[in-house]
Amino acid sequence: MDEETPYVTIVLPCYNEQDHVIDEVDRITKAMDSSGYTYELVAVDDCSTDETLARLKEAAPLYPHLRIRAFHRNGGSGTVRRIGTQEARGEIVVWTDADMTYPNERIPELVQILDKDPTIDQVVGARTSEEGSHKLLRVPAKWVIRKVAEMLAGQKIPDLNSGLRAFRKSVAKPYLRLLPPGFSCVTTITLSFLSNQHDVYYLPIGYAKRAGKSKFSFVSDAYRYILQVLRMIMYFNPLKVLMPPALWLVGIGLVKGAWDMIQHPFYFPANTVMIFLSGMLIGSVALLADLIVRSRGD
Repeated sequence: MDEETPYVTIVLPCYNEQDHVIDEVDRITKAMDSSGYTYELVAVDDCSTDETLARLKEAAPLYPHLRIRAFHRNGGSGTVRRIGTQEARGEIVVWTDADMTYPNERIPELVQILDKDPTIDQVVGARTSEEGSHKLLRVPAKWVIRKVAEMLAGQKIPDLNSGLRAFRKSVAKPYLRLLPPGFSCVTTITLSFLSNQHDVYYLPIGYAKRAGKSKFSFVSDAYRYILQVLRMIMYFNPLKVLMPPALWLVGIGLVKGAWDMIQHPFYFPANTVMIFLSGMLIGSVALLADLIVRSRGD
């Protein structure tokens, strides 16, 4: 490994990618070598059960910028990206995958955007097509999740969970502790930046059919994505989640209470009282949560 401090660190999670991991390493290396940027490529083997780690070690002498990190237990892609980012020596950190889906030869483009415009803190490769598994289910599900995230974040998000992105390590550092162990880590880092008014640039990219077997589970991972979107908005802006239903319940309670007074003077049914009090309770929790967020100081 070159002792010169690299400008870019590329974090490459590897889990059971033995048939193509070296092809991906070679593609990234060629792109970065011709870019002029100093870099390190951190390939993190997430306790693969095949020959992924052996292939990486065998190829390491051919790639002087390659650094191998081996986990002794499977931590998930979020854990890999978090630890890889924490240990990164570069000022710019790039996340991508080793499954041949992302156009990793375009990584220098992402870095160049950050390099030329200091107001941008993250560049996301926004996919223009969907080639993943369970396509008929994933496309509408991801659209719904993205629209919910856009509504809560208050801005347009062309691609919420792209695995190809570059960002400034100094900006991302406070949010690394929020990253979950699974696939929704990419959603988390997107919403962390957006919720704190960091500029995110979306670069349209192609998306190829993955090599090897997908690790994505539609039901469990989609469920985690939804929870993570709500969790992140609650963490940074709980009023966005809690205040709308609170106001709706209070409004419905008042209207229903007025109607009940006309129908039965001086009598409020139990359901009217419950609707109104539920709205008041949720609104109180929303204000308390917002007070906690504002006093947190991060």
